[in-house]
Amino acid sequence: MAATTRVLQCDPASISFHPPAILPTISSPDTQTAIQAAAHELVHNLRPVAFPTETVYGLGALALDVSATSRIFSTKGRPADNPLIVHVSSFAMLHRLLPPQFILPDTYTALMKHFWPGALTLLFPCDSNTIPSIVTAGQPTVAIRMPSHPVARALIAVSDAPLAAPSANSSGKPSPTRAEHVQRDLEGKISVILDGGACGVGLESTVVDGLQPDGAIRVLRPGGVTVEDIERVLELEMASPPKVLVHKRDYRDDVLEAAPTTPGMKYRHYSPAVPVHLLCTLSVPPSSAQPVDIASYLDSLKASSPRPLKIGVLAPTDSRFATYPLPSDGIEWLRFPLGPSAEPAVAAHGLFDGLLTLERQGADMILIEEIGEEREGLAFMNRVRKAAGESIWLKMD
Repeated sequence: MAATTRVLQCDPASISFHPPAILPTISSPDTQTAIQAAAHELVHNLRPVAFPTETVYGLGALALDVSATSRIFSTKGRPADNPLIVHVSSFAMLHRLLPPQFILPDTYTALMKHFWPGALTLLFPCDSNTIPSIVTAGQPTVAIRMPSHPVARALIAVSDAPLAAPSANSSGKPSPTRAEHVQRDLEGKISVILDGGACGVGLESTVVDGLQPDGAIRVLRPGGVTVEDIERVLELEMASPPKVLVHKRDYRDDVLEAAPTTPGMKYRHYSPAVPVHLLCTLSVPPSSAQPVDIASYLDSLKASSPRPLKIGVLAPTDSRFATYPLPSDGIEWLRFPLGPSAEPAVAAHGLFDGLLTLERQGADMILIEEIGEEREGLAFMNRVRKAAGESIWLKMD
């Protein structure tokens, strides 16, 4: 346990990379000092530090050191069978991790050309002589990505070591997208947080498996790179592009779900300390679900507590629920708008921030309205379904 947690300010705009140089150029002395302090904590004290990426804030430790990586699990309370993603700062660092005989598939070459550095994680064969099994949860593959956030990439480069880094939060809670989210959750548990501002994407990376014998690209976890973007790049770069299949949308894999090769697949995730309901206003209910009239649902919320309730609402600004005249008697509504329905990237960017903000504002319950599962909406709904304890199909007429 760290006695105090230092929040060190970093200016991402002061950091630049100029290939073929491996180390970044950092024009801000304060940012240089902050990154060096965090690297010292990682390399010499073997303790995890929190840092911004373009997706969410990560809790990083030396990926190749079992003692260092084990502290990620103890700090987060993370189950040991939940693998970690390894972050690298250069292609040279990537190749140091891979088995010598491994040849990059053409699909990976195309995807890395367009999305590295960036919010795309790829599965690679694991060299067990290099990468400890604690990182992969004993799986034969390892998930690797190269973040594009200047602070993240600079920290990895200055440390001269790949970092294993899940999100910087207690296991199962919403992922942090601001330094203050990390501090409220992990104060006293870690010694250093690098504050590089709000994360640009707001959801974790997309995880892709392109190692299967059929050559198809399997999206194990939708995220910051959309399925449509992946399909577009493969069609652009390859004469015969492979199929892109999304787990649970296009196929099921019970073995993978029981022993996942990547984070975010097995356990309930992203849940605040208060109940979350998913309000379905677009999709067709399954045969097992009975749609509820919206007026009856709102009456049931008021009747559920003898005192006035604070209820948080995460919904697109122009959605059916957001524009419905909600009653003010017995309920105080706390709204966190998610932008227009036509811009799912805005909703994705605001999801975790909205959950954490509404929780901090004292919401007794949070309602999230579904959005269409296209582009970033696919990743948004993937996270919401893991966060929600209950799904309600509303009749809005």
